Amino acid sequence: MLKDIPQLVVENIVMAVVHEPDDDGNMVWNVYLVNLYDEPIRGVLVSSKGYGHYEGRDVKTSVLRHLIGTIDPRDYAKIEPIMTNLFGLNNEYWVSFYKDKNMYDKKYIFLPESIREENFVMIPVLNRRGVMIR
Repeated sequence: MLKDIPQLVVENIVMAVVHEPDDDGNMVWNVYLVNLYDEPIRGVLVSSKGYGHYEGRDVKTSVLRHLIGTIDPRDYAKIEPIMTNLFGLNNEYWVSFYKDKNMYDKKYIFLPESIREENFVMIPVLNRRGVMIR
């Protein structure tokens, strides 16, 4: 029965977009996944895509899939760089992982024009400023 299926809620996972210098000192935007749980998450898989309207037409980006593996407790993983011309689209990240022998998943969407400096906060664990969805 439906009542027998556990309602698993993702509470301590953060997606963040951070503006930071790369290895050459150039400023770039990177997407991170932060594990705020006190235990590791395993089998982490993130799919990303962008969609919306650009110059009066509907557009979609390619779907990218990232197998991250394990993220230790109170640690993070860099998912991908993101180009500024995608900030006008919905940028969707679908995260799946295992914790306590259960599979969890959650969709995070950075809405158009939400990745901007006035929305910056301090990202926990990462200790950098950026836009965060919890």
